[in-house]
Amino acid sequence: MILKQYYLGCLSHASYLIADEQSRLAAVVDPQRDIGQYLADARAGGYKIQYVILTHFHADFLAGHIELRNQAGATIVMGARAAAEFEVLKVREGDQLDLGSVRLSMLETPGHTPEGLSILVYDRTRSETAPQAVLTGDTLFIGDVGRPDLLASIGVTADELAEMLYHSLDKLRKLPDATLVYPAHGAGSMCGKSLSKETVSTIGEQKKFNYALQPMAFEEFRKLVTADQPEAPEYFVYDAIKNRQERPDLAATLSRSLAGLSVADVVRLQNAGAQVVDVREAIDFEGAHLAGSINIGLKGKYATWCGSILSHDQPIVVIAETGSEEEAVTRLGRIGFDNVAGYLAGGMGALENHPELVRQVARITAPALADQLADETPPFVLDVRSEAEWKRGHIAGSHNIPLTHLRERLAELPAKRTVVVHCEGGYRSAIAASLLAQAGIADLLDLVGGIKAWQASQLPVEAPAGEPEACGTACRT
Repeated sequence: MILKQYYLGCLSHASYLIADEQSRLAAVVDPQRDIGQYLADARAGGYKIQYVILTHFHADFLAGHIELRNQAGATIVMGARAAAEFEVLKVREGDQLDLGSVRLSMLETPGHTPEGLSILVYDRTRSETAPQAVLTGDTLFIGDVGRPDLLASIGVTADELAEMLYHSLDKLRKLPDATLVYPAHGAGSMCGKSLSKETVSTIGEQKKFNYALQPMAFEEFRKLVTADQPEAPEYFVYDAIKNRQERPDLAATLSRSLAGLSVADVVRLQNAGAQVVDVREAIDFEGAHLAGSINIGLKGKYATWCGSILSHDQPIVVIAETGSEEEAVTRLGRIGFDNVAGYLAGGMGALENHPELVRQVARITAPALADQLADETPPFVLDVRSEAEWKRGHIAGSHNIPLTHLRERLAELPAKRTVVVHCEGGYRSAIAASLLAQAGIADLLDLVGGIKAWQASQLPVEAPAGEPEACGTACRT
């Protein structure tokens, strides 16, 4: 048996290829939308991808089931409660798919979504009765479980899903302790609150260390799994719906979206309402950028923040370093943002003869900010981290507006004071600075290195009584 995990760090997403070396039959589980790696490995091993299995309708990315159906001829498989526009083989508890000596047996494990499915993987050359592994989708993570409150499933409440999840975990808890656990997400995913950085575990380890697998009454469980969940990006519902629909595959959308545009084309589209996203590093963007563009760097949680900041129904124009355009557009395609009109041909170099279109954002160091805060008229310090991060430790006198709510709360910013924006390390604050500049705030500074740099300069951080002075999770995660 071959069981290969593919881990996509920018979306904290795990997908799988399962194959039998004798029959050369294979299945792919929860694929990302750009499917080249699965096709390449299938060609190299001489495998026929017979099935593409979705454990549920994902909310945080657009899955590659349509692409594998179109390009590999795979049959799409989902749980019995899945309501899809496309043709799907629906499976119920105990149904089996045979790949020669490899057997896939289905467990219905709703809770994160109603159609949730887990897949028991048997290597029949080893054992007919003991599963080698279980692919748990978003039902069971390493150290956590799938949240029941994403509201991606219309007509089902969070409490109803929590009850489903409670019973689904009981099924998984009864599997042999040696069964390997392969989930669909890891640390950094918004589909849970405390996912481990580990990408594989065992049922036995999870029974010991996963808080949600400890024996408890349902009401205690419900309160535990719904408390302190991170705010889900707005695009999650959009993706959950798109994953149900028949749609063009990624190759078709890329052929349309990877179009080089002139400066005049970009300005014309921008004036007509297009969103211009500059995917370069923050230091490069703030040094020089097209007026009105938004900075969301490729070297961070690019797709997640694009999904949170950009609209999926207004055209998008990309500005990138030459050679990075396809990556930027493909990663937008991974979350179903197929509304890319093209990219600025030549990148920022195309603006060399258009200085009237170029803007900058000034930067400030932590010691310089400390000096300014001691002035009679100090700047307005805007912390765009989450509320939980801000509460764990912040610059005294700073104001917290999480980045996801910045546009709707612009009225809270003072009209006649310098605004200094920061996050933890600089990734989110660069996004925020670009949004503020776009909104017409000219007296603006970005704190270099964020609160990490502030603390590294031995400057004081204020925290609630009894709380440690800490910054929380990293900006890029």
